[in-house]
Amino acid sequence: MELAPAFRRPSPFDSGSKLHALHTLRAVRRRLRRARSAITLAEVLAALAFMAIVIPVAIQGLRVAGQAGEVAIRKSQAARIADKIINQSMVTTNWSTSQQTGQTIEGTTQFQWTLRNEAWKENPLRLISAEVSFMAQDKKISVRLSTLVDSTPPGAQPMGMTKSE
Repeated sequence: MELAPAFRRPSPFDSGSKLHALHTLRAVRRRLRRARSAITLAEVLAALAFMAIVIPVAIQGLRVAGQAGEVAIRKSQAARIADKIINQSMVTTNWSTSQQTGQTIEGTTQFQWTLRNEAWKENPLRLISAEVSFMAQDKKISVRLSTLVDSTPPGAQPMGMTKSE
């Protein structure tokens, strides 16, 4: 049995009272705090779409960097091989023939090399070049080192020079 509104005792939370206004304000603040802290479905989908774009690009970048590092290591090996071939040919005076070829294996990589002897602008000098090539990423890559060598025999005077007495 419910009492008539005139006989009902007023509640402190009835509309129009100060406590009711305070209670309503707190409830609104709680809802706002909850709404600000929650992640919506749209935000989750946007984050997933962003990750779907960024992750493959980042992985591709890492793959390219790894391949570039591999090529750089092989190029340094090829330069070392070319330097060794030039030095050996100068010590053994093997560079007198116009061209020599060969293969060298360093680690698991096979290198093909070519040693060339060409005339230089000035007569007793010769251009000695060693070109070392290898396969990396299904491409043939080459490294070439060159130096100038005096071709006058030991003990002989270079052309244009006279003995001073």
